Amino acid sequence: MRRFSSRNQLVTLNDINITPLLDLAFVLLIIFIITTPLLEQSISVRLPNGGDSKEAGNLSDRVTAEVSPAGVYYFKGHRLQSVAEMERLLVAEYRKNPKMIVRIRADASGAYRLPITILDICKRNGITRFDIATEPEPHR
Repeated sequence: MRRFSSRNQLVTLNDINITPLLDLAFVLLIIFIITTPLLEQSISVRLPNGGDSKEAGNLSDRVTAEVSPAGVYYFKGHRLQSVAEMERLLVAEYRKNPKMIVRIRADASGAYRLPITILDICKRNGITRFDIATEPEPHR
């Protein structure tokens, strides 16, 4: 009586093991879920209530212009030295992408003139597409 199989030791596999692929997919999903909110906000501001909670336009066309309550301006997450620098960067970005949408983020308790300065820059340079970031109204 033979104890060993007479079959060939080189057996082809008919099944593909997808467990490692699923593990990789779940790890990537978790990484994207964690990092996406961090990419959207660069400074901490308390947005005003009101408006629509839907995002306007295509994500690739949107640039963020922010102003802190202290009056410090940011463009695409980078701190700017002056309003003139904000204007120069907005105009350069608009020349690269005429479909650009400027998303303005400002603190609800900040001075009214701070975000208006960004709107004036847009108006002066023919940038007509902008979006003012707000928090949705609380349900009563």
